[in-house]
Amino acid sequence: MADDLVQQAHWGQLAGQNWAGLARLSTEETEGELTPDDQSGKSTPRFMTGRDIKSTEEQEKDGRQFVESRQGRYVYTYLEPDTSAWKRRRVRLPDGSVGYRVVRPVFEGALEDLKRGQAPNGEPIDGLIVYDIDRLTRDPRHLEDAIETVEHHHRPIIDITGTLDLLTDNGRTMARVLVAVANKQSADTARRVRRNHKARRNLGIPVGGTRPFGWQKDKRTLNPTEAEHIRTAAKRLILGADWHAIVADWNRKGVTTSKGNPWTWIGLRDMMRNPRLCGYRSHVVIEFDPESGRETKLMTIAHNDEGQPVKGQWTAILTVPEWEAVKELIGDGPMRGGGHNTRVYLSSGTLRCGKDECGSVLRAMKAAPSRGKPEGYFYYVCPAKSTGRGCGGVKIGGPETDELLGMLVIAKYEEEASKRQSVKAPQEWPKAAELKIVREDIADLKQARRARQISAERYYSDLAEYEADEQRLKKERNAWQRQTLASQGEPVDMAEEWHRDGVTLAERRSYIARTLTTVVVLPVGSGRRVPLRDRLVPVYVEE
Repeated sequence: MADDLVQQAHWGQLAGQNWAGLARLSTEETEGELTPDDQSGKSTPRFMTGRDIKSTEEQEKDGRQFVESRQGRYVYTYLEPDTSAWKRRRVRLPDGSVGYRVVRPVFEGALEDLKRGQAPNGEPIDGLIVYDIDRLTRDPRHLEDAIETVEHHHRPIIDITGTLDLLTDNGRTMARVLVAVANKQSADTARRVRRNHKARRNLGIPVGGTRPFGWQKDKRTLNPTEAEHIRTAAKRLILGADWHAIVADWNRKGVTTSKGNPWTWIGLRDMMRNPRLCGYRSHVVIEFDPESGRETKLMTIAHNDEGQPVKGQWTAILTVPEWEAVKELIGDGPMRGGGHNTRVYLSSGTLRCGKDECGSVLRAMKAAPSRGKPEGYFYYVCPAKSTGRGCGGVKIGGPETDELLGMLVIAKYEEEASKRQSVKAPQEWPKAAELKIVREDIADLKQARRARQISAERYYSDLAEYEADEQRLKKERNAWQRQTLASQGEPVDMAEEWHRDGVTLAERRSYIARTLTTVVVLPVGSGRRVPLRDRLVPVYVEE
C-alpha cells in the first residue's frame, strides 16, 4: 500500500488518501532598493517573483482545493510564518561541535509526522502538499531529507504548480537543480541587501525599526524633552551618580522608552553605549568564540572605506568627549552594581564572616520575640556549621550595620569627589600625539599590505601590536576625558542621594556594590563589648 501511495500521487489519483499541507511565508525574498533621491531613508520592499506574494492562507486554500478536486481528504496545515528556508543559524550539533544550519522546526516536524503517518491533530496522513518547490525548501540538506521521506518511507510530497517532482528519479535530479538555483537566488538577494545596508551606513542614514529615544519619528530631529533627560543622565553618571538611580528617577517621573515601556538598567546601558548619541553611525559586530560556541554582539562606531567615523544624518545629543566618558564608565562587559535583585535587606551579600578560615556570606535573620527587640528587628549572622555554609560564630545587629554602611558609602563618595575636584586635568590630553602616531602607523601598515610590500604574516603580527596600543591609549583618553568633565561639574551629593525621598533599596544596594567589594565582620569574645565601627572592615572597590 505504501508503494502505491507514491505511484498514485504520480498519476494524480488521491482518492481515499489523507493529505496535509505546508504553508510557508518568508521575508527573505524581499529586498529594499535605495534610490539616489531617497532622503527619508525608507526602502520599498520588492518581491522577487509574483508567487512569493501568496500568503499562508492562500497557500492553504490552494492546497485544500487541489487535494479535494482529486477526491483526496485535506486534514491538516503546517504553518511556517516568517521562516527562512535559506538563512543558516549557529547551532550545537549532536557531537557537541558548532555548525550552521537552516533551522525549520515546523518543516522537520512535518517530515517526521509524514514518516509515521500521523498529523499533530491525530488524523492519519499519507502525503504532504506545498504550493511549489520554493515553498518546500531552498536548502539542499532539507531537500535530501524530503527525498528520503519519499524514496525510503514511500510517502509522497507534491506541489500545485508542477515544479516539484520527488516521485521519480528524473524529477528528483531536477529538484536538486532547482533548489541549487533558488539557493543562489537567496544568496544573491542577501548580498544585495548587505550592499544596500553598507551604502546606507556609509551615508549615515538612520536604521529602520523603532524610534530611538531622544529623537522624533523621523530619527533625525531631536525630541527636546527626551534629549534633555539623556544629557542630564550623562552628566550625573560622569559626576558619580549610579545607573540604578537614573532608572528609578526616570520611572518615578513617568519617563518611558520610545515603546512606552518602563526603563531598566540594561535598556539604559544599551542606549548610552550607542554612538548615535554623539552623532556617529553605529555598527553591530558579531564575535564568535569557537571554544564556547557563543556569539557576542558589540555595538561600535561605523567607519567608511577611508577608515573615518561615519557621521549620521541626525542631530547629536552629547558631545563626543561626553559620550566617550560615559562609554568608559560602561565598558564592554556587565556593569558592576547595575543589577536589580529581590533582596530585602540592605547589606545582604556584602557582609562576610571574619573568623579564621570561614569568610562565609552573612545572612539576615529576624530577632526572636524573647530578645525584646523592636518589631522587625533583625541580625546578620554567619550560617551554622550544620548547614555546611558557615561557622555560626559571627552575629551583628542589622539596622545599625545598615546605617553604618550607608555612612561608609557617603564618606567614600565625598572623598573621591574631593580628589577629582582637587586634581585639575590639563587642557589637552598629553598623549594625543602618541595616539595620532599609532593611527598613522596602522594606516601606513595597511597601505604597505595593499601594495604587497610586506607579507600577510608580518602584516597581521604588526597590526595586532598597533591595535593593542591604540586600544590602550583610547582607554586612557576616555578616562582622562571623564576626569576632566567630572572636575568641571558639581559632584553628586551622595548624602542627599542616599536620603532622598522615594529612594529604593535597590538603588542603595547598587551604590554599595559600586563602592564596597565586601565588608568583613569581626567576631567578639564572650562578654566583650566592641563598638560596631571597630567590628566592620570595609574592602573598597578599586577604580
